[in-house]
Amino acid sequence: MSQTINRRDLDFLIYEMLDVESLCARGYFSGQGPDIFDPMIDLAEDIARDHFLACAEAGDKQPAQLVDGKVRMVPETQAAMDNLYEAGFVASCLDAEYGGLQLPVTVANACMALFQAANTGLCGLPFLSVGVANLINAYGSAEQKALYIPPLLNGRFYGTMCLSEPHAGSSLTDIRTRAELQEDGSYRITGNKMWITGGEHELSENIIHMVLAKIPGGPPGVKGISLFIIPRYRVDADGNAGESNDVSLAGLNHKMGQCITPNCALNFGENGGCTGYLVGEPHRGLEYMFLMMNEARIGVGLAAVGTGYAGYRYSLEYARERAQGRLPDNKDPANKMVPIIRHADVKRMLLAQKAYVEGGLALCLFASRLVDEEKTHSDEEVREESALLLDVLVPIVKAWCSDWCLEANKHAIQILGGYGYTRDFPVERLYRDNRINMIHEGTSGIHGIDLLGRKVMMKDGAGFRLLVRKIQEDIDTAEAYGSLSEYAAGLNRAVATVTETTEVLAATAASGEMSRFLANSSAYLDMLGHAVVAWMWLKQAAAAQAGLPAAEGADRQFYEGKMQACRYFFHWELPKIKVQAELLSGLDTTCLDMPEEAF
Repeated sequence: MSQTINRRDLDFLIYEMLDVESLCARGYFSGQGPDIFDPMIDLAEDIARDHFLACAEAGDKQPAQLVDGKVRMVPETQAAMDNLYEAGFVASCLDAEYGGLQLPVTVANACMALFQAANTGLCGLPFLSVGVANLINAYGSAEQKALYIPPLLNGRFYGTMCLSEPHAGSSLTDIRTRAELQEDGSYRITGNKMWITGGEHELSENIIHMVLAKIPGGPPGVKGISLFIIPRYRVDADGNAGESNDVSLAGLNHKMGQCITPNCALNFGENGGCTGYLVGEPHRGLEYMFLMMNEARIGVGLAAVGTGYAGYRYSLEYARERAQGRLPDNKDPANKMVPIIRHADVKRMLLAQKAYVEGGLALCLFASRLVDEEKTHSDEEVREESALLLDVLVPIVKAWCSDWCLEANKHAIQILGGYGYTRDFPVERLYRDNRINMIHEGTSGIHGIDLLGRKVMMKDGAGFRLLVRKIQEDIDTAEAYGSLSEYAAGLNRAVATVTETTEVLAATAASGEMSRFLANSSAYLDMLGHAVVAWMWLKQAAAAQAGLPAAEGADRQFYEGKMQACRYFFHWELPKIKVQAELLSGLDTTCLDMPEEAF
């Protein structure tokens, strides 16, 4: 299990830091508790090890490929998917009326982290299917819900999201796919979509594409985008897949990582016979799709964390076993070589990985807990605050985790040295698998613009002020532990720096200098992201301090490891925000001013 999440860490986060048991007092989670959660996590560990991890290497060496007009994946994929669906993980958070388990999202994502660590590429297929089911559940008609949700949750149908086009990646304003109303109320669809994960395969009876398209005569730009259900095969009233719906595979994109799953270019309506079904109201498609996109962004952050965590665990195991060199205080060549974990620089790289991946996992599960709060808390004000705080945090969950957990994979390769750069060991595959997460669901640069330009400024800064208040509450709690006073003070200073910097930028936006305001938004995301992850480490340190007095043996070592990783983040990582704050507050225009011709 060296390539999955540390189970003790999952238990610590969901029970000790996030107190998931308190959710069980709510009606939606009635009757649940550790007696249900623990066996589910146990089962997730088993499936992750026996099926997801077991086919990770095979799927990397033999990518999804086109054979005789069909997309073929390594045969182990089907068994992995079957086990995942049969165990109920795909429907774990859905309502019982659809066959779901109604688990807290916090617990479901703790399970998902295990699958992501074992084989992140394979997770995209069921993950998208859940997103499609949630999207139809939120905005679809009663008929659409009955027809599509049950087969999406039991594995008969899989789902995709189709946004980008060959000429328009993140610029959805410029999509060209058209939807023309027919006499029966359906729409004739024509267009092309690109980068579609799971767009074609033979794992299920049908594939349900959620497609953004424009209805002629609609408003310009994103306000004219509508959302359509487009099945690969037409579905009859009983839910059976029938004849082709004129959705064709234009080709497979050959990726550097996550090779096990097909990434497709799709053509809709090449022969004039592609039928789509409008979801909700016309011209509100992008608004609706944001439900799926926000779920996906948390999922991408979790994928980055899981893949980074797998590399950390493998390099940790390797460092304990690999003997090389001697310590500076005892260089006598007659002495035995020492395990490389004893070298300070290797410890540095291991601590960096631990700080990034365990901090990122805490953030992903904290965001998941906010989803549970928004959905089930009895107090409307708490629900609204949870939704607002989640809005601010989503770009950080997605982009910070993608950036810094990839850095963790880099350190894992370095610890293995030359071996890390070969395909004989999994860390180079994990790096390749993780690299796409900086691009998936919006590039890191786009999320920097979203964070600073929209989320921090929305509602006259209400979300940002809420974030600062929540961090301050935990700073006050941490100050009760004398051993945490240094970290509480450090985070307090960091929050003050971030707040001052944000005020300078807000004044720039108010003056109308939007290009200057957003020019360094990636640095802003890094700065605020580091402050937020420092907050997660302070929360973890407080939970560790609460557990330490009664802890013995391995438990005590676990808590001490948390404290040392917290120390690392505050000493090595948090100070980086000073440089970023100076750059941002100075409204540096170096990048903005660079003439195109001068490159």
